[in-house]
Amino acid sequence: MARRRKRKSRRRQEGRRILENVPQFSIECGEDKPVTAARKFIHSEGIAPPALLLVKRNEHTTDRYFWAEKGLFGAQYVEENHFLFPSLKLSDDEADELPVVAQAR
Repeated sequence: MARRRKRKSRRRQEGRRILENVPQFSIECGEDKPVTAARKFIHSEGIAPPALLLVKRNEHTTDRYFWAEKGLFGAQYVEENHFLFPSLKLSDDEADELPVVAQAR
């Protein structure tokens, strides 16, 4: 039986493209839980929002967090709801540089 292709959300794809332009930091969580390790890293390094933190839990799993003015969020939530975050608003210059994807109907 053929597998159905998973439908990709355009809104999430757009959010992922926007997050590619945000500074990224990779850390390992060590003994702490991933979100605690991310918060400690932000505090110790004095990271200013917006930023994307990739927290390596073990050799197979990496958790992604977005540091915004409003706090720390899961990156998947931010991808789907990027319009709620003022720090991710593109300036007119940056929006002109993004490639336009033609939609076939």
